[in-house]
Amino acid sequence: MQENKTVRQIHRWCSVAFTIAVIIDFVAIMLGYYRDESALWVFYLPLPPLAVQLFTGLYLFVLPYLGRRRTPRRADTA
Repeated sequence: MQENKTVRQIHRWCSVAFTIAVIIDFVAIMLGYYRDESALWVFYLPLPPLAVQLFTGLYLFVLPYLGRRRTPRRADTA
């Protein structure tokens, strides 16, 4: 159970990092940095947190289905 909590924390913190990176991108566009070729790295800034969010989000999405498979089925006694 501890690894699930860790994955959730990583997912949450990456969402914060992604939001901050997108805000930085919007500020860079407003200030006109998009015209400069040397500032092109700013627009790739949100991609690493987004990639981590993709994999942790897929893991968290599949987690309930994996939990159902692990529990043994009971026979209905009527």
